Amino acid sequence: MRPMLASPGRSIPTGPAWVHEVKWDGMRVLADVRPDRVRLSARSGADATVRFPELCGPGGLEGVYEDLLLDGEVVALRDGRPSFGALAERMHVSDPSVARALAATLPVTYVVFDVVRVLGQDVTGLPLRDRRALLEQLDLAGPHVQVPPTYPDGGALHAATLDQGLEGIVSKALDSPYRPGTRSSEWLKFPHRQQRSVVVGGWRTETGSASRLGAVLVGAPVEGGLAYLGRVGSGLAGRAGETLLADLSGLVCDTSSFVDEVPREDAAGARWVRPELVIEVRSLGLGAGGRLRQSSYVGTRLDLAPGDLEP
Repeated sequence: MRPMLASPGRSIPTGPAWVHEVKWDGMRVLADVRPDRVRLSARSGADATVRFPELCGPGGLEGVYEDLLLDGEVVALRDGRPSFGALAERMHVSDPSVARALAATLPVTYVVFDVVRVLGQDVTGLPLRDRRALLEQLDLAGPHVQVPPTYPDGGALHAATLDQGLEGIVSKALDSPYRPGTRSSEWLKFPHRQQRSVVVGGWRTETGSASRLGAVLVGAPVEGGLAYLGRVGSGLAGRAGETLLADLSGLVCDTSSFVDEVPREDAAGARWVRPELVIEVRSLGLGAGGRLRQSSYVGTRLDLAPGDLEP
């Protein structure tokens, strides 16, 4: 199953037909809880269980109920705020022993905001108000699991999250059923930051170096390839750049995947890659020519494939 997704909103809805939640800067995960195991699935459908062992054992979801399917966000809280950069260190891990060590030093929290199955019963057809009541009755709070509150006043929550440096809010219609794999206008998102997922189509080495990553060339998926969005160089120093370069090394190809012409100054010395790796970038939005302004690398989205991105 793929999770239900929110559409970008233009104005925050008001009135008793809507409820509002904090927008969490993390990794969307469905948690399938059974008597003998917990399985975590990323938004792409990939198995993410090994990455977050603290969510599957005591203090997490182990033994909380016999049969549940939960929807939520895995976040790495630093000073009380979600940090996607910190979470990115956990998203790369595939070795169980490394994952266990990181769980002790860089723990995550599963923020649960919806329930899809309860005691073997599919509840996707119930309205959100009823699913939310079921979720609150489950009493899932623990060291690594939270069920955050909802709020009736979206405008006030939007202002409060901006003041606290949080990601934004999501507004949801209380009568909305759960629509798996659908980007619905019954759920609307209002982020504060200009942050988006993009696909890497190439990279360049740092000036004066043959081995250090200097910048990546990124784009948005369109028919036939990628629409060029610009060059991202900030945020790639040190370990972040080394890890990203390692991820890209196995994707090298001979030709560009960009459907439009990459400017000569960006293409000079570029090494092209297959458009398979998704990264998160922060910017000041799009400038002239549809290019990202003052963009910086935030982390790699191993939970997403290019086909999962918004059109």
